[in-house]
Amino acid sequence: MKTRTTKVNKVNVVTLGCSKNTFDSEVLMAQLSANKFDVTHESLKNEAGIVIINTCGFIESAKQESIDTILHFAGEKTKGNIEKVYVTGCLSQRYGEQLKAEIPAVDAWFGTRDLPRLLKTLKADYKKELVGERLLTTPSHYAYFKIAEGCDRPCSFCAIPLMRGKHVSSPIEQLLTNAESLAGKGVKELILIAQDLTYYGLDIYNRRNLSELLKKLALINGIEWIRLHYAFPSGFPMDILDTINENPKICRYLDMPLQHGSTKMLKAMKRGITREKTEELLQKIREKVPGIAIRTTLISGFPGETDSDFDEMADWVKRSRFERLGIFNYSHEENTSAYQLTDDVPNVLKQERADRIMEIQSGISLELNQQKVGKELNVLFDRVEGNFLIGRTEFDSPEVDNEVLVASQNKELLGQFRMVKVLSADHYDLTGTLI
Repeated sequence: MKTRTTKVNKVNVVTLGCSKNTFDSEVLMAQLSANKFDVTHESLKNEAGIVIINTCGFIESAKQESIDTILHFAGEKTKGNIEKVYVTGCLSQRYGEQLKAEIPAVDAWFGTRDLPRLLKTLKADYKKELVGERLLTTPSHYAYFKIAEGCDRPCSFCAIPLMRGKHVSSPIEQLLTNAESLAGKGVKELILIAQDLTYYGLDIYNRRNLSELLKKLALINGIEWIRLHYAFPSGFPMDILDTINENPKICRYLDMPLQHGSTKMLKAMKRGITREKTEELLQKIREKVPGIAIRTTLISGFPGETDSDFDEMADWVKRSRFERLGIFNYSHEENTSAYQLTDDVPNVLKQERADRIMEIQSGISLELNQQKVGKELNVLFDRVEGNFLIGRTEFDSPEVDNEVLVASQNKELLGQFRMVKVLSADHYDLTGTLI
């Protein structure tokens, strides 16, 4: 069928999955824009001649969302609404050959490190001078900042090394150049991401070098907040805690997925740490950085998880009183070592257990939030929604954590820091007034 669009030089990039995919899409968009393509991100209109889907393949639900999105745009191509459909990212890296036969309407499939090949297919040049340049899809005052790619950890449930490869750190000099460029464009908050931040530097400097990177990033004019995502507990570099304390630009915030609160389950997951060691680490972190907000992620229903294992995790969550917590149901992923185990926890029970953990966390979050009533907090405003300005404190990452609501529609405050007095609190949000 003849296509209705003539905008063959217009590209719509659709991003699925985590912040690392967001980063990759932004890099792709910068390269396309430099090659004179008209680039949009997640446009709802069928105005682009080309659609590039950056997929996620982490767990079953994410894979299904990616496949559904591919099928949707393949259908739009068949109807003649778009001319080309390309697929990249984690799902494509892992299942591209298999999906190629099942969804022939897709014009080409690319892996997680195939950017030059993707650009060549579009008859675009890979411009090395643009390394680090991105077209931000986030609000202009914050940006995800990837410092390494891939992972060397042996976690039995995780397929990320299959999709992203071995850990590769970016050199400090390159990262500083990239950060200065972002600061020059108005970015005030860097959200550091990697599969494992705490491994940073081992491959190129023969030592864990996150602390040095943080100190140098904090010297950049314009950068006001630096936030740490995805730390690994085993071998955690304690020197970064001193760095956080010494520099007010580094948020008292740490995202550290711990996965479970049972030593038996942690061993089965090949996490290289026990519950007891985890508790010691949490205590040391909180002693070293008073007031730090620790965000963690857990897994419900890992193979062999008994009622007793779950109860141990639930009790541990109650004791640990995490400031932020999320949980997802175990997904039985091919070619992981856990795939050899029997996926013996029914999906209904996985969800019941996850709901129970979130019920516990909801009560903890409410108690912690209510302790903030009457306090004055520094807030960075992200957006206006209805009659409210919506912002975050240093203890909150965008999209996943608590928010602060202020009765105002003043868009001039977007991307600005302001002191807010907290008037009330519920389970996951604070309401306040500008000081």
